[in-house]
Amino acid sequence: MTFARFGMTALATVLASAVLVGGAAAETLRLSHNTGDTTTWQKGADKFAELLSEATGGETTVRVFPNAQLAGGDQMRQAEMVGRGALDLVVTSAINVTPLVPEMAVFSLPYLYSDYAQVDATTQGAPGEMLAEILKGKGIVVLAWGENGFREVTNNVRPVQSPEDMKGLNMRVAGPMYIDVMNALGANPQQMQWTETMTALQQGVVDGQENPIGAVIIPQQVYEVQKYLTTWHYSYDPIFIGISQQKWDSYDAEMQDKLKTAAVEAMKYQRDISREATASGIEFLREKGMEVYEPSAEELAVFKEATQPAFDTWAEKVGPELVQAFQSAIDSAN
Repeated sequence: MTFARFGMTALATVLASAVLVGGAAAETLRLSHNTGDTTTWQKGADKFAELLSEATGGETTVRVFPNAQLAGGDQMRQAEMVGRGALDLVVTSAINVTPLVPEMAVFSLPYLYSDYAQVDATTQGAPGEMLAEILKGKGIVVLAWGENGFREVTNNVRPVQSPEDMKGLNMRVAGPMYIDVMNALGANPQQMQWTETMTALQQGVVDGQENPIGAVIIPQQVYEVQKYLTTWHYSYDPIFIGISQQKWDSYDAEMQDKLKTAAVEAMKYQRDISREATASGIEFLREKGMEVYEPSAEELAVFKEATQPAFDTWAEKVGPELVQAFQSAIDSAN
């Protein structure tokens, strides 16, 4: 072999090795979330994927799987999968994690919040950090908090203007705490995966459901299968981007910072678009044919009183000290 030919062969070998090394360095993370691909959950996850790809020069990408696909449609199972390292990332709501971490129900206690300032004082403040520490004990690192929103009630039977109107309604619910809330109101709760809910509503298996307007009711077109909506703001539900502790620990500080930064920006974007959609949502839903009832402050107080037993039950389960930390943050926001 001539010297020139040897040099060319060596160069080709070096280039081929570089390509192989580069390919090995690139990775695709899998992210699963609860809802469909038209929701603000999806948009927030997509924004995170976009920002992380930019921050890493394309070396780390994220593939987003809606409708809890990677957990066989089981919303509750996703967090557990992340905790044991079977799934890289999850965007899920607090209430969907309560089987694994009962303390997460604190966010959704009935009538805990009255506005977004109070919400932000907890999710973006010390209470959110307290819950993140608890989740870390389950193998999940919270990167940032987003928003599902204030949950409003819809049904196909009658307008809901008082607790009396809830009696006898078959209501789809997302988690254990809401079973107690619906029982307190005299409704018949049925815990059901979101992937099954629209069909159940269409077929009359359940009469109604409760979810946020901007994050779920509008993008999932619930208005096509439900006639009545009441803006009772009875419960709030945050979402979060969580990463497996195993995956997190495999990265250096620089990469961890990129993940955190991308998540914080993505969830701020997701909160903003959810709130914008909620603000304009009432009129949109009326245009789509829904009959919307907006309770007065006095009427909301009656709902709050009716759900107090569920509040007390779950406040005890999540822990009085944790509830007090939330209430203190809320008071400071006022």
